[in-house]
Amino acid sequence: MTELMRPIDDLLVSEEQDNNLTYFAFAKSHQAEPALAPTRASVGELPDVLGGRYRIERLLGAGGMGAVYRARDLLNEQFGDPDPYIALKILSEEFAESPDASALLYSEFALTRRLRHDNVLRFHTFEVDTDCQRAFITMELMRGLTLDKLLCERPTGLPWKELRDIALPLLDALAYAHARGVLHGDMKPSNVMLSEEGVRLFDFGLGQAEEGILPGLPHLSRSRFNAWTPGYAAPELLEGQPLTASADVYGVACVLYELASGKHPFRRLPSTQARDERLERELHAPKNLPKHCWPALRNALTFNAADRTVSAAQLRDAMGATSSWLQRLRLSA
Repeated sequence: MTELMRPIDDLLVSEEQDNNLTYFAFAKSHQAEPALAPTRASVGELPDVLGGRYRIERLLGAGGMGAVYRARDLLNEQFGDPDPYIALKILSEEFAESPDASALLYSEFALTRRLRHDNVLRFHTFEVDTDCQRAFITMELMRGLTLDKLLCERPTGLPWKELRDIALPLLDALAYAHARGVLHGDMKPSNVMLSEEGVRLFDFGLGQAEEGILPGLPHLSRSRFNAWTPGYAAPELLEGQPLTASADVYGVACVLYELASGKHPFRRLPSTQARDERLERELHAPKNLPKHCWPALRNALTFNAADRTVSAAQLRDAMGATSSWLQRLRLSA
């Protein structure tokens, strides 16, 4: 048996490691109290096994603030789980050294855990490794294709039936999140996956709770991270305004337009630059999009937040409606 596959019994060589097996954030070690917000001096290198339980296998992806790894849950494997694989998210070393790094990661965990929707990635636990003083999240391992990869394969966009099968569950997930008081903050193709189980919206790392929702959760500023994705962030975000549901709608509208046409509505320019260059004058309905869907999508792409009045739920309803249904609605009005 190779080192990679050695049984979990070999890992439990001390009482301390045995405690680490079920160690969760805020639990106290019998030897030392871990710092939830580690300092530069306390942050250690990423070990092969985190928390005495999760053996890291390979990097799945990395963004500006963190990385996601494929890992094996050694405890589940020991008890015969035929599929012990999970995804594990940890902040990059640069952000792990920030005083509020763990709070930032926990915020994402708390927001996503609040959402129980078939099209939102499922989180399992928030934990802290006592040895390297790194917080991490465990979550379901998705197997599939992110929309940015799909767009590379479909440069002319998707036919309406395929587009609708992605748009409706995606918009339903976003509308559900907004109804639960959760804002995503980073709507873009690489944060949506077509998995074996269907569409999955993920990465609420820049998300926030609306006022009055999860009141104990700290409202951490993301401005110093310069983390917004300029081509998908609404102009008001790039100008320092607070995140809103309307900004999420702008981002998802850019994604839907791109899926329908194969091209970003504003050439992936920062939205403030696209606005200043008045690129909205060049905007036309994608040929793969039914005409009755265009008014709602066009409104969602409006640069001025005050004029962007369509909600995620209304956009979902417009994309799900048929032209005959709309005609009957007009006649009955």
